[in-house]
Order: sequence, then C-alpha cells, then structure tokens
Amino acid sequence: MIATRFIVTRCLSALLICTALPLLAAPQNDSARALHLLGYIGADYPRTVSAGQVIDEPEYLEQQEFMVVLQGLLASLPAKPGRARLEQELHQLDEAIRQRQDGAAVARQARQIAAELVDLYQVQQAPAISPDPARGAPLFAENCSVCHGASGAGDGPAAVGMLPAPSNLRDQARLDQLSLYDIYNTIGLGVDGTEMAGFTDQLDELQRWDLASYIASLSAPPVNEGETFSLALLAGKTPAEIASSQDQAAAARFRAQRAHPPQPKRSAGQYVEHTRKMLAASLDAYRAGEATKAYELSVAAYLEGFELVESGLNNIDAEQRKATERALMAYRKALQDGVTVEQAAQALASADQQLQRSAELLSQGGMSASLSFISSLLILLREGVEAILVLAAILAFLNKTGQQHATRSVHVGWGLALLAGVLTWAVAAWLLDIGGAQREVLEGSTAIFASAMLLWVGVWMHGRRQADAWQGYLQQSMLGSSGRFSFAMLAFIAVYRELFEVILFYETLWLQAGPGGQNWVLLGALTALVLLLGLAWIILRGAARLPLGTFFSVNAVLMCALAVVYAGHGVKALQEAGVLSLQPLHFIELGWLGVHPDGYSLSAQALVLLLIALFYGRDWWQSRQRAELTGK
Repeated sequence: MIATRFIVTRCLSALLICTALPLLAAPQNDSARALHLLGYIGADYPRTVSAGQVIDEPEYLEQQEFMVVLQGLLASLPAKPGRARLEQELHQLDEAIRQRQDGAAVARQARQIAAELVDLYQVQQAPAISPDPARGAPLFAENCSVCHGASGAGDGPAAVGMLPAPSNLRDQARLDQLSLYDIYNTIGLGVDGTEMAGFTDQLDELQRWDLASYIASLSAPPVNEGETFSLALLAGKTPAEIASSQDQAAAARFRAQRAHPPQPKRSAGQYVEHTRKMLAASLDAYRAGEATKAYELSVAAYLEGFELVESGLNNIDAEQRKATERALMAYRKALQDGVTVEQAAQALASADQQLQRSAELLSQGGMSASLSFISSLLILLREGVEAILVLAAILAFLNKTGQQHATRSVHVGWGLALLAGVLTWAVAAWLLDIGGAQREVLEGSTAIFASAMLLWVGVWMHGRRQADAWQGYLQQSMLGSSGRFSFAMLAFIAVYRELFEVILFYETLWLQAGPGGQNWVLLGALTALVLLLGLAWIILRGAARLPLGTFFSVNAVLMCALAVVYAGHGVKALQEAGVLSLQPLHFIELGWLGVHPDGYSLSAQALVLLLIALFYGRDWWQSRQRAELTGK
C-alpha cells in the first residue's frame, strides 16, 4: 500500500530518529531515505501552501518535520567535498518552507537537491532489469488492493476509517510529481506513522520495481509511439520535470513509457548485473550485522539473477558455469559460517570476478548454428534420459508380465505431466509471480518424492524376481487399482519434474540462438526426441528377450540407481532455494548422476544406498536361510 503522507507525529520522535539513524542504517540506506523524503516534499508541499497561505496545517507541519529528519540523514552520510553545499541547500529549502513560498518553486528545489544527492553519493536509481507491470499486477492485487482498492482509487475494504486515507493511485497530478524510483522507494521503506508498511521482506528488488511500474500505469493512458526514454531517465525523473524541460507531449510519452518500460531486454547482462547488485547489498547487510538478511539476499541474488542465465552460459562454457555457481555458493557458505566481514568480502570478490567472466561470455551475441544444435540436443537428452528410463522400464515391466491393460494408466500419467508442466510454466510466466525459490523447491521436492517412489518400486521388483514369487503375486492380485495408480503417479512425477525445467532452458536457448539459429534449435530438439524414443524402443525390445528373473533384477537395479540420482538432484535444488544449508567438499561432480561435491547431497545418496543395501541384504539373508532349510 502507498499512503499519501509520511507522518511524524512529534518533533521529538524525529530528533530521536535522526540521532539513531547514523548508528543503525548503512549510508546507502540513509541516502535512499533522504531521497524518499525529498520526493514526498516535492509531491505534497504544492498542495499544502498556495499564494503564501497554508491550506492544510497538519500537512504543513509535516513538511517542517521532514526537514528535521532530512538534516539528520544528511549528517549521517559519509563526509564528502560536496556535502557542505547540500547542507546549505537543504537549509535554504527549510527556510523556503518556513516562509511558505510557492509550492512549485519548493518542489523544484527539493528535486534539485535530490538530483545532487544522487550524483554525490552515486545512488543507483535505475533497476538492473526493465520493470514489467504485467508481473506487478498480481503483486498489487495480493498486497495493495485491500487498502487502495482493485483499481487503485484508494477505496479498498480496509480503507474505511483509515487516517490518513490510502492515496488515490489514479491521481495523475500527484503521480506526476513522483519518480518511479520514489514509488519503488516507498514500497520498500513504507511510510512511518501510517498503515503503509515497508515490503522489503515480502518483495524482492525485482518485484518492487515491477509493482512500482504497475502503480505508475494506473494513471498513465497509452500514447502513440515516439521518443524512447532510457531506463535510467524513466526511473529517476518525474513527468512534471519532463513537461518543464520539454513539453506536455513529451511528458505524456514519458508517463506512458515508465508505466510500460520497453522490454527488450531482460538480457543476460541485466540478470548478471542484478546478481552483482544484490550480492553487494548482501555484503552491506552483513557488514551492518544483519546476517540473516545478508544470507537471504545472497540466495535471492542467485535465484532471481544468475540462475536464469546459467543454462545459456552452460551452452557456451559449462566449466565457467560451474565455476561461477561454486563461487556464489562459497560466498553463501561464508555468510552461513559467520566469517569476518573481510573474509566475506574476499568470497564476494571471487564470486564477482566469476560473474564478470560469465557476463563477458554471455555478451558475445548469437550462437553459431552448430552450437545451437548441440545445445538443444543436449538439453533434451540431459533432462529426458531419466524420465524415459523410468517410463520405458515401467512399460516393459507391464508388457513382460502380461499386464498390458495397465499401460493405459501409465500413458495417462505422463500425458497429464505434459499438460501440468506447460500449465505450471504458463502460470509462472504470466499469472503468478513464481520466483526462483519456488521453482527450486518444486523441483527439489518432486525429485525427493520420485526418489522414494523409485526406491520402493525397485525393492518391490527385486522381491519378485523369482518366477514363483511373481506367480504367487498374480494369484493374489492382477495389479489392481492401487498398483496402477502407483505406476501412473511415478510416470507423472518422472516427466513433470523434467518438463518445467526443459521449457525454461529452451526459452533461454531460443532467445540466445537468435533468428539465425532457431531452426537449428528445433532440429536439435527433434534429434534428441528421436534418440530418446530409440532408447525406449531398445529397452522395450531388450526386455522382451530377457528371462523373467533377469528382467526383474535389471529393472530393480535401474530403479534403485535412479533413486540415488534423484536424491542428489533433489537436495541440490533445495540447497539452491536456500531451504537446506551447504556443506561443500572436495569431491568429483557428475551432474548427470546427481553427484555433487556437497556433504548433504552425498549424504542423501549414501542414505538411499544404505537402504538399498539393507533391503537387498535382508532378501539375500532370507534366501540363504530358505536354501539351508530346503537343502538347496
């Protein structure tokens, strides 16, 4: 929710805030708060004083209180040669407010001071990635509409009796006095003394920019194509400033473009730069003693930045992708271990160096035809082999044991997985703001579940490897509904787990290949599909020639092996989401087999292997006991 005013109820409270801020806030946070207040003076003061007369006495007192806070914030910033000039200009602004000077002049003075503050302290006002109001719309509905109303008019159900009332976000005259950065800043910092809380913990930086752009769109009617403004200008300037320096037509174009920023280009470079910015913020938080916030920022830096381009980097240089990922995880581990600030800074410097190398590789332009083909081929093979092994093994089992009637359940299972995977991707892309953490948790949890199911199926098949055991089972049940459901569920999980990630990888590859390489991407995918179908045919064909006992043993080993692989994949995905901690080891990395150099991932796989050994060992012991009793 964005409220109209920043209310400080008592001057004494303001003075206490000013005294405490130098101790509690980092310089960057102080400069952001100062810009926040200057922006609101520029937006609200013109409505408070007109022709030397105070129109709204409480609002006028607020402006004076703002100045007390601003002076304290400026005093807390690092000493620089230009700070004395800023302090003098701030004093002049304070005098102008006390003398009840013209609102428009005071607003211009406040914006000028803000511009000088940005320049002096190098405040980054532009987002690393172009905001997308389409992604901001569901965020507004979830977090803001209860107070501001579904249309943003300030008439939400919680607004009744609220003082001050939620602002009307469709008020173009007022929104013209605020920059996109001002709106973004308010979403993060909130408004003290009102019901408007800051959303830094609930929304990450990308989401706050998306939401700010959506709010700007509420008062911005579309206009015809014209001059394109830079992202930095769209974020840092106001429509009123554009109207003053150019004309109303330019202001209309500016207003429309900041509401709907050009979207070339959530490019690979932007995502890497976003990761670097968030990591720098993470170190700032760690330096300020906020270890938990620092760790959360380090997780978000990976999930909402680098992870979205790592498949593209993997297509170009797989070793560089691994090196960058290891460096990012090493920095995250350093924060977890509570190292000194200097050690954390060293770990961050290593990660930043790897990110720069990755950005250079990603900036080299479109991929060659051969690389587009090979990358497409490997993506589908890498992600599809495990799923096709599971499906082929299940179908071979049903055919081999005369349970062809149950194959329909398996086909329904993987068919629903295809549909669910596409729907999940569509929902994540267009309807809901599903972030990287949710993606990784989804992938990790399904992998762990699939591992448990594969282990159960493998042990179950091993227990029926003898013909007499299988015949006894058939006499009891011809694979009833529960058995068919289990196989259908396993087919669903095996395909669904891979499909969502495959779509995301191909989305990246499609853009990276460019128009000249996209046909080769399609050809690579088609070739991989043929190879996967060939693998399934080989398994089905070979299974038909195997004796029943051997077939059961081979299938059981395959299922158990895949359970080990999925366990490693699942733990790694949960670690990337920040759900599980890290324990890096000097060990080999075999990504296809789910083997990662991490203590927890390897421990999960060791646990699955131990369970397999216990089940198989128990079965071997029971077989030996039966042999001794029967004399065979």
